Amino acid sequence: MSTRDGRQRAAKTPVAPARVPGVDTLRGIAIVAMAIYHFCFDLRYFGFLRADLEHDWRWISARTLILSTFLLVAGVSAVLADRADPGRTSRRWLVHVGLIAAAALAVSVGSWLMFPQTWIWFGVLHAIAASLLVARPFLRRPALAAAAGIAIVGAGLVFHDAAFDNRLLGWLGFMTAKPPTEDYVPLFPWTGVLLLGIAAGHALSRGRFAALAPLSRAPALLGFLGRHSLAFYLLHQPVLIGALWMFVRIRAA
Repeated sequence: MSTRDGRQRAAKTPVAPARVPGVDTLRGIAIVAMAIYHFCFDLRYFGFLRADLEHDWRWISARTLILSTFLLVAGVSAVLADRADPGRTSRRWLVHVGLIAAAALAVSVGSWLMFPQTWIWFGVLHAIAASLLVARPFLRRPALAAAAGIAIVGAGLVFHDAAFDNRLLGWLGFMTAKPPTEDYVPLFPWTGVLLLGIAAGHALSRGRFAALAPLSRAPALLGFLGRHSLAFYLLHQPVLIGALWMFVRIRAA
């Protein structure tokens, strides 16, 4: 296809706004829910709470719902960015992914300093960065994205093999048990959830995001947090852990 044909095809692509309040609010809700979940983890770490976050089905369900929302919204946001700027270059895409990857590296380093035995080597930010790279060819193919998403989720839930029980291959998924790490979000099944988010993003765009309109009545703070979710994600745990540490010190004094 010629460059001219490519420009003409891009011009025919319906343009959507880069930001949709309902999407930002939904992301804000997810980030607040994650902060609450992490605060419960911190309370347990400091001995203020007894909770089996790793095995209790209620905690597992809460984590799954939060992660699913994050990955779905990441897929929707990728569609929004592409439709708002159909000629978006690979360089800009890689810069965006690189920013998330750098944040993931910061999380790994921070977790290693605090939890050297169970540091985060492939958590939610790692998964989002890698999944966005995988998802790029599916951005304008919602049906294919949906089919691939279902297949990846299914494979991640059904297939397990001891050959993947190591860090070399464990980031793909298929491990027979959750590894000793504070956060584990492998590509199978979670890349599939992001791909389903791409399909959902196209469906929402066709309806001008009317399905998310009720979220516009939510507190403005949620939308603000959704627009700055990466910064909030990186800062909330140091703040929460620092505050609890100071409380413990003051209490013991």
